[in-house]
Amino acid sequence: MTDDAQTLIARLIAERWLARDEPLARRVLVDEAFREEVERRLAACGLRLLDNPYATHIALGLAREAEEPVMSRNGQWLSSNLGLPRDGVALLVVLWALLILPKRERQLSRRDNSAAQQNDLFGLDKPIPTGEAVEGSVQESALLADFGKQLGGKMRVNVNLGVLSRHGFIERRNNVIYEGPMLDLALDHGVLAPRILDGALAQLLAARGAKTQEAADSGD
Repeated sequence: MTDDAQTLIARLIAERWLARDEPLARRVLVDEAFREEVERRLAACGLRLLDNPYATHIALGLAREAEEPVMSRNGQWLSSNLGLPRDGVALLVVLWALLILPKRERQLSRRDNSAAQQNDLFGLDKPIPTGEAVEGSVQESALLADFGKQLGGKMRVNVNLGVLSRHGFIERRNNVIYEGPMLDLALDHGVLAPRILDGALAQLLAARGAKTQEAADSGD
């Protein structure tokens, strides 16, 4: 006979992610005893629950202590356990920076995608907004124009976009890229954000912002 912990874990393995408003997903987020039981069973298999209050889904990932035996091969560290090529990983990081970093800024300041809210004295007392209210998008044409050369050209970018979409990192609709269920879960914001904001990608993003601003100014 199955129990709720077993059912939740089985569903996460089979379906790869669950929306936070699913009954069992909601329970594991609010029921401390239930979460401890789920985490105990996952730990026995080298897994952990992936969850953060800014994401719309939950999923499973490798436990920290299982990363080395799983990811280390012949003295080399795999870039992922999904078979992503190096340019695919680079594209994933670029899209994470373009979609998640602006979203997180809006969430931390309790702002959504509507017009700027001025004189909001109680903004930080609001719940953290999630979903379409704060999520952004990236035009595929703009991605190619700004990063195509660095990411292997149009054909490689299109191939890797398809791979990232199949793995749930992104969604593609009408040549526009949106955040997928796994994008805000699989990459650690606390680790990756400082490296991006203080690293080489910061220069590329700054150049992209300047280019966008120039286009906007010329249209005035």
